[in-house]
Amino acid sequence: MHILFEGLIAWPKKVAAHFEWLGPLVARVVVGYTFMLTGWGKLNNLPAIIENFQSWGIPFPEFMTPFVAGWEFFGGLGLILGLMTRICGGALAVVMVVAIISAKLADIDSLETLLGFEEATYFAVFTWLAICGAGKASLDDWLERHYKKH
Repeated sequence: MHILFEGLIAWPKKVAAHFEWLGPLVARVVVGYTFMLTGWGKLNNLPAIIENFQSWGIPFPEFMTPFVAGWEFFGGLGLILGLMTRICGGALAVVMVVAIISAKLADIDSLETLLGFEEATYFAVFTWLAICGAGKASLDDWLERHYKKH
């Protein structure tokens, strides 16, 4: 049993420790880039997106549309850079909850359906980043190390 533990759990953990910086970096860049682009697209097509928000029953769509689009764009950019990652991740997780409730709620007939939405996957990644942070390959880490010295 000890050999199994060493080979299947302890050894992979030791190897992975050398790459702990990579997981958060990949997650941040992938979701950050996606949301930076979608936010930019919404900011450049506000009238149509406002109509979508109205049809989904989102209150104050003239205010909420540019607000959400801005969070998606700047939050995505922040994630790519690893800057204010916990704030950006938390805000974008909330955006995903609102997106599911406002645009997908009527389609939910099971847990499988809910978890099959891409918004649920984004929610999971954003929540992880909000809790665990940007990792070592980030401006957040650099700023933390820089300001701890002073």
